[in-house]
Amino acid sequence: MSNLPPGFTPPEPIPSGQPLPHRKIIRGWLAPLVERRTLLAVAMLVLDWLIFAALMSGTVLLKAVWAKLLCGLAAGFVIGRLFIIGHDACHQSYTPHRRLNRVLGRIAMLPSLTPYSLWEVGHNVVHHGYTNLKGVDFVWAPLTQAEFNALSPGRRVMERIYRSGFGPAVYYLVEMWWKRMFFPRKTYMGTSRPEFMWDGVFVSVTALLWIVALVAAAWATEQSVWLLLGVGFVVPFLFWNAMIGFVVYVHHTHTAVQWHDDKAAWGRAAPFVSTTVHLTFPMRIGAMMHHIMEHTAHHVDMSIPLYQLEGLQRLLEDTLPGRVIVQRFSWRWYFETARRCKLYDFERRCWTDFAGQRTSESAPAVA
Repeated sequence: MSNLPPGFTPPEPIPSGQPLPHRKIIRGWLAPLVERRTLLAVAMLVLDWLIFAALMSGTVLLKAVWAKLLCGLAAGFVIGRLFIIGHDACHQSYTPHRRLNRVLGRIAMLPSLTPYSLWEVGHNVVHHGYTNLKGVDFVWAPLTQAEFNALSPGRRVMERIYRSGFGPAVYYLVEMWWKRMFFPRKTYMGTSRPEFMWDGVFVSVTALLWIVALVAAAWATEQSVWLLLGVGFVVPFLFWNAMIGFVVYVHHTHTAVQWHDDKAAWGRAAPFVSTTVHLTFPMRIGAMMHHIMEHTAHHVDMSIPLYQLEGLQRLLEDTLPGRVIVQRFSWRWYFETARRCKLYDFERRCWTDFAGQRTSESAPAVA
C-alpha cells in the first residue's frame, strides 16, 4: 500500500469468509489518515470556477459553432466537478471549518442550480442514512414487478426510458432536480424550513442572471440569442444532469448490488460496503471527476475529503479482499447492466427484467 504516512501500520487483511467488522472499527482504520486542508480545498474551488468561467467565455467569444458547443459540453463537465466539491462541503469533509464548508458548498453548487440545504437533507440524511433501503432511499430505487405493472402507461414508458441506459439526464432532471430540489412539494419533502426556500431563491436568481448575461452578450456581439442560450446554458445544464444521473446510477446499480425492503436485514448486510460500487476508469478519468467513484470509502466514512479518497479506497480493498465491489468501466458493461437491472425481486433477492425474469444471481440471505 502506497501513500500511507510513516509509522502507520495498516490492518491485517480479513478473509472474505470471516464476518465483516463493525463500521466503527473500519472507520477507526481510516481515521488516522483523514486530514482536511483549507488552503488546498479553497484552491481547488477557485481553479474549477476559473475553468468554468473560461469555458463560458468560450461559448461567447469563439466563432465556430462546433467550438462553442465543445465549450458548453466541457462546462457541463466542470459543473459536475464543482458539484462534487459542493457535495464534500455538504458532508463537512471539505475543510475543517463548518461555516466555511457551508459557504464554499453553496458557491460550488451554484452552476448546477442545486439548493444546498435541500441536497443536504436528501443526500446526507436519507441516502447515506439508508442506502439501498426501499421505501426510504429514493435515489434510483428499483420498482418491483407488481409496482411497475400498477403504473399508468405513460409512467411505465418513463421508467423504461430511465432504465434504458440512455435516460440518466432525464431521470435526474425530472425525478431529482425538478421534483426534489426546485421548490419541492410536501409530497417529496416531508418538512419545510425557511432555509429551503431561500436556497431555492438563491439558485433561481443565479439561473436568471446566467440567462440575462448570455442574452446581453449576444446583443453586444451581434450573435443569435438562441444560439448562446443553447450552448451557454442549456447544453451545460443538460450535460451536468446526464453526468450526475450516470454517476449516481453506477454507484449503486450492479448485478452484485442488493436492495432491501426489510430494515433489520438491511442493517445486518453491512450496507455501507455491500450496496456500493467502486467504478474504475482508464486515463485517470476518475481523478478528473474528483475521485467521486472511490465510493465505498466515502460511504464507510463521509468525513474523508475527496482529495484523500483514492488512497483510503485502496486501503479498504486491500483490507477487505473480495468484499468491495470493484468494476472496471466499459460502455459494454454499462449497457449490459442497464439491460439486466430493470426491476428488483425482494423475495428472490435478484434483479429482473420488466417481465419479471431473473437477470442476476440471488444475493445471499442475511442471517
